[in-house]
Amino acid sequence: MASKKHDKLLFPVVMAGGFGTRFWPLSRQAFPKQFLPLASNKALLTETLERLGNMAPPEQCYVVCGKAQLSIARKLLPKVPRKNWLAEPQARNTAPAIALAVAHISKKNPEAIVAVFPADHHIANLKAFRLRLLEAMDLARQGHMVTLGIIPTRPETGFGYIMRGEGLGGGAEGGGSAGYKVKAFVEKPDEETAKKYVARGDCFWNAGIFIFRADVMVEAFGKHMPEVAQALLRIRASLGKTGAEAVLKREFQKMTATSIDFGVAEKADNMVVVPADIGWHDLGSFQALEEVKPMDASGNVLCARTFYEECRGNVFWSKNRLIAALGVEGLVVVDTEDVLLVLDKRKCQNVRTLVERLKQDKKLSEHF
Repeated sequence: MASKKHDKLLFPVVMAGGFGTRFWPLSRQAFPKQFLPLASNKALLTETLERLGNMAPPEQCYVVCGKAQLSIARKLLPKVPRKNWLAEPQARNTAPAIALAVAHISKKNPEAIVAVFPADHHIANLKAFRLRLLEAMDLARQGHMVTLGIIPTRPETGFGYIMRGEGLGGGAEGGGSAGYKVKAFVEKPDEETAKKYVARGDCFWNAGIFIFRADVMVEAFGKHMPEVAQALLRIRASLGKTGAEAVLKREFQKMTATSIDFGVAEKADNMVVVPADIGWHDLGSFQALEEVKPMDASGNVLCARTFYEECRGNVFWSKNRLIAALGVEGLVVVDTEDVLLVLDKRKCQNVRTLVERLKQDKKLSEHF
C-alpha cells in the first residue's frame, strides 16, 4: 500500500478542533489533546495524516481547527500547504466544520472524494485501515455517503452505534465486505443495551469517519440543513476574492452548531457503513491509555520514571519528576509543571466536570 500512487480524487480532511478536556492537565486550551503523543512518540494529529501513507499528496490534504491552534498545528504537519489550513471563526461542531472544508474542495473539484478523520484517534492496523478506506472510496464514487463502522470488542456505553441493513456486496482487493446500507444511528446506550448491540453482530461503533463525494455532500446539506448549504455556497463563491474572510465570519455563524451525524447522516437515505476491524481506539480519557500503552505484570501503565511497590492497575504520567508509589490501586496520577492530578480511574470521564469548575474560579482558571 505504501507504494501506491497518489489518488487525484482523494481529499483527506482532518478535524483538529476541540480541547480534549478529559485529558487535562496534559491537554490545555492552547495545547489540546490532538497535539499530544498519547499512543506513540508522535502527536495524534501527525499520526492522523501519516497513516494514509501515499494515498493522497499534501496539496490535497486539509486541516480544520481553531485560530488559536493554527501555529502549533502547522509545525506538526509542515507539508500541508498554508492555504489548506482552514480556521473556524468559532467552534460550531462538526457539521459547519465539514461544510467549510467542502466549500474549498468542491470549488477545486465537485467530484472529489472527501475523507473526514477526527484528529484525536489511534488506529493500529494500517493495512486494514487503508483497505477499508479504498472500499469506502469506491462506494463514495457511486454516490453513497460512507462511514467506517468499528467492529465492537466490548459492550461500550461511551460510543454511539451504527446499525447495518442489507448488504451491497463486493469488496476491495484483500477481502472484507464493501458495506451495508445504514439502518440507523443510535445514541450512546446504557450497559444492558450495549450488551445487546454487541450480541446482535450487526451494530458497529461510530468513529466519526466519513467518506463522500463533495457534490453529494453539498446536495445533502441542501436537503437536510439548507441554512448550512446556503452559507457553504456563499463562502465558496467568495474564495479568492477581496472580503472572503468577512464572508466566512458572517456566514459561518449562520450555520446550525451541530454534528454531521445529527445534521445529515441520521437523516440521509444514501448512508452506507463499511465494517472495519482496524485496531481503532478513541482515546477518550486517561483510562484508554491501557489500550495503547504497554502495561507491567500488575496492570500499571508507566508513562513516567517510577519507583513503586504493591501497586496495581494505575496510570502514571510525568515528563520530568519521579513518581514514587506504595500500595495504591486504580489511580491516575498525572504530573505536569503546574498541576498534579490524582484521580480514581473509575472517575476518568468526570475530569471534564472538574475542568468546568476550574474555569469558573478566577484564581485557578490560568491552569486551563
